[in-house]
Order: sequence, then C-alpha cells, then structure tokens
Amino acid sequence: MKTNQANALGGQFTFPGTSLTVNRLGYGAMQLAGPGVWGPPRDLDGALAVLREAIAMGVNHIDTSDFYGPHVTNEIIRRALHPYPKELVIVTKLGARRPPDKSWQRAISAEELTAAVHDNLRNLGLESLDIVNYRRMGTGLGPEEGSIAEQVAVLAGLQKQGLIRHIGLSNVTAAQVAEAQAIAPIVCVQNNYNLAHREDDALIDILARQGIAYVPFFPLGGFSPLQSSTLSSVAERLGATPLQVALSWLLHRSPNILLIPGTSSVAHLRENLAVAQLTLSPPILAELNGIAANSGAPKH
Repeated sequence: MKTNQANALGGQFTFPGTSLTVNRLGYGAMQLAGPGVWGPPRDLDGALAVLREAIAMGVNHIDTSDFYGPHVTNEIIRRALHPYPKELVIVTKLGARRPPDKSWQRAISAEELTAAVHDNLRNLGLESLDIVNYRRMGTGLGPEEGSIAEQVAVLAGLQKQGLIRHIGLSNVTAAQVAEAQAIAPIVCVQNNYNLAHREDDALIDILARQGIAYVPFFPLGGFSPLQSSTLSSVAERLGATPLQVALSWLLHRSPNILLIPGTSSVAHLRENLAVAQLTLSPPILAELNGIAANSGAPKH
C-alpha cells in the first residue's frame, strides 16, 4: 500500500483479527443508484467514473449493499472495478429488502439472510465477502433494543462455510454489540453519528479500546447538510466547506473511526477526500464540540 496515499486519506486502520488494512477515508456507494436508492442512475458513465476515480485516489474501502437499487449498486461496482484491486476491501450489509413499492422492509430470516449473501456474491462477482454487516432495521434512524443473536448466528454459519470472511453490525446498541460478540468476532460497527448527533460517544470509546472500527453513516447529517453557524464560521476560517470540516472532525474524534462519505460526482468525491489535509486545533475542536451541546445531543 502506498504510504503517501494512506497519509492523504487519513492514515490506515486494520480491522481486528484480520489481514484487512484500509485507509480511513473510504467511499459509500449508496448514491450510485437512482433517486430514492432505487433503479439505475441517471448517469451510468458518471457513476462508473466516480468509482474509478476513488480507486485512483487511493480509496480501498467501499461500502455497499445489494439492497441499494436493489442490485444496481453492486452491479455498477462490478462493472467499474472487476477484477478488483488486491487491496480493495468491499463491505456490504444484509437485513433489508426493497419490494416493488420502493419501501425498506426487514429481511432477517435465515433464508433471507442466506439469499442476500448469495445475491451480493453474484452481483459483485466474488466467491467470498470481505465483511458483512448485519443491518438492524428499526422504525427510525436510531437503533432499537432487542436480540440479534439469531441473525448473527446465521452469519457465523455462513462464515464457517467460507462465504463471509468477517462480520460487522449496523444500527445497533452497545448491548447488541456485546450479544453478538458472544457468538462471533465483530470487526466493525456502523451507526448514525456526526457532529450534531453524538449518542454513540461512549460506544465509540468502548470499540476503540477493543480495536474495532466505528463507521458513521450519515456523517454529514443524513440527506440534509448539517446546519450550524459555528460550523460555517470554522469552515470560513480554514478555507474549507462546512461539510469538509464536519468530516475532518470525525477523523479527529477517534482513530478507530472510518469514513465512507458517498457521492455521485467526481468533483464532490475529490472534495470529500481532501478533508484529511485539514488540521483542527484544540480550540477549534472545542468550538465544534459545542455544536452537539447546542443541538441538545449528548456531548462527549
């Protein structure tokens, strides 16, 4: 792995108990599908170009799912990048399905999870999946308590068959992480977290002590940009965009945080990947940390 590219992308992280090392700035592929994460993209050539540019810039961690599209995003990844670079780590997720009404429904039976693994393998053109996250579907953006043992046990069985190399979790609580760890090693957790939504502060620190990756989804606030006069003021002083500062804050928050910002634009991709060059001083970090307090979210 090229050291200069790794430094330019926030440094490196090795998933615990694995040989998988990635740069901390990766790419989330959800936006490659059409509007509402449904159907083909408006600009297929543009989608292919974004993926190829990401790899050219040193990205070696792509987050996807076969329920994006459905199937569309994985098919685009395969078309753009297969045969895959040796160092590329593709992380996918299971636990949902997309019926014709374009809704998001749970798909958590053993049969559904097994079928989803085979869908991912087929559409990505792989014989084994690097990391599979079990995505716990809730009623909102946040996790809900409840046992996930049955689903994790299914993934552990598929891991023993060689179809999955490593297991992660998504949209889960600390108790669910502990429950899963009693069944199989967990290498990453993917939850909703950003400057204004910091409910997972304690969980991030717990995972950091165990060497487990924490991958925030909606790192820019979801489908609407984070709005904050403080953020805008800091960005102006640094000569950056507010969204770049929000991403840089995540890199500074903890060394086990990996970023997967998504975009369907090459220009926006380059802007996202430039955030590793931002240095946030302790006074600026303290200023940014005040955003969560002002939004009413728990503060670290």
